[in-house]
Amino acid sequence: MSSALNSQLKTESVPALEKGMVILERLARSKNGLSLSELLRDLSLPRSSTYCILITLDRLGYLHRNEVTGRYMFGMKLFTLANMAMNGLSLRKQGAPFIRKLMEKTRLTVHMTIQEQNEAVIIEKIESPYAPVVGTWVGKRMGIHCTAAGKALISDWLEEDIDRLVHCGLPRYNENTIISPRKLKLELAQVRKQGFSVDDEEETIGSRCIGAPITNQAGRIVSAVSVAGNKEQIYNETFYSLAKDVKETAANISHELAVSQDFSPDEIC
Repeated sequence: MSSALNSQLKTESVPALEKGMVILERLARSKNGLSLSELLRDLSLPRSSTYCILITLDRLGYLHRNEVTGRYMFGMKLFTLANMAMNGLSLRKQGAPFIRKLMEKTRLTVHMTIQEQNEAVIIEKIESPYAPVVGTWVGKRMGIHCTAAGKALISDWLEEDIDRLVHCGLPRYNENTIISPRKLKLELAQVRKQGFSVDDEEETIGSRCIGAPITNQAGRIVSAVSVAGNKEQIYNETFYSLAKDVKETAANISHELAVSQDFSPDEIC
């Protein structure tokens, strides 16, 4: 048995988290939700800790308590997480051959991302063996206002949506980061016009990225594809050729989603 597995077996679990998952699993098997007393009876859990767990999950949006029946049911946040997971799997499966071709053509690392809670989240990464390692990973969250992927994802947002993002704050990563609401709106208008987005050392000094939005059957932006490199790889002479390749890849994936029967326009929340 490996030392890592031994270490995992010796590490204690978190009892409250285990109880919370048992509660969620029991609720998943119920048709109309369950009350506190029913959960206590079915699961033989202590009343005080079970009530605290239910209140916490309710406050976080994972559960919802019906005020009339007193029954707890799944909240919208759980459905959103499930949709995100399923969407990520679907997008990765359908986009994988296209982004691998993009990596081979550009010799740059390629990412696929989705938008979640005002951040860009990487759902797939094809690392280039021809370029320096890019410090990203599947699941990494990135600034949505200062990365090529992020700008592509929100390029179809209405002004009021952008204003809400601005109200939440535009973190500054370095002196190149866009933190001006006016500049961000102008940048997004340019992305809509040209069909691609750029990160010119806005999140990480020395790093440049080019992205493009991916749409579903309804024409809604559900994901983005981007290439990442340094200033020696993405520069004036290579820029427009790379942008063309990224746009073509995004268009190909969008077409794949449009003709697919497995990807509904309403899957992305």
